[in-house]
Amino acid sequence: MIKSIKVNLDVIEAMLYYWQATSEKEKVGEPYIISIADFKEMEYLYGEGFDKDSVRRVLSAISNREVLNSESKLERKFWNNNMWMLEDLEFTNMMVQPVKTLNLSYMVDKLNSINGSTDYDQIEVIFIPGHVDEYYLDQNKLIINFFRIMPSLYEEGKVTIGDKDFKEYIEEKLVELINK
Repeated sequence: MIKSIKVNLDVIEAMLYYWQATSEKEKVGEPYIISIADFKEMEYLYGEGFDKDSVRRVLSAISNREVLNSESKLERKFWNNNMWMLEDLEFTNMMVQPVKTLNLSYMVDKLNSINGSTDYDQIEVIFIPGHVDEYYLDQNKLIINFFRIMPSLYEEGKVTIGDKDFKEYIEEKLVELINK
């Protein structure tokens, strides 16, 4: 039976500093960039063609204002996503706001009514700066690609992921998680 749903923003908080400092033309040091790559949550991105060194290489290139010279499609996608964050920090903050204020405790009873026999007493919703996949499911964790969050420029408060309302999307994926 689920007792709580935790929202994990550790990597996004680290990236916010990186994006802010880089946009202000500050040099973000290699140790800080490596610390981002070392987050356990980042491991969901790692596989063939993208690893810790890919994160370091891409974020260092951006911070140093160098051209990314990579054959890896995943590295180029990660580079594009991060450059997009730097283009308009106001939009980036519009993406961050619904994540920072996200409280999913109201979903506990609903999820328990769907599957009260789940082995998990806590579910974790993790936001990471991904490259391709929209989300990942792993045991009691829902990992969401932060770059897929789309706040509306025309309707205040409207936020979507993949053409679905932000909270409805999360609820749908949590149901998928507890039923797998």
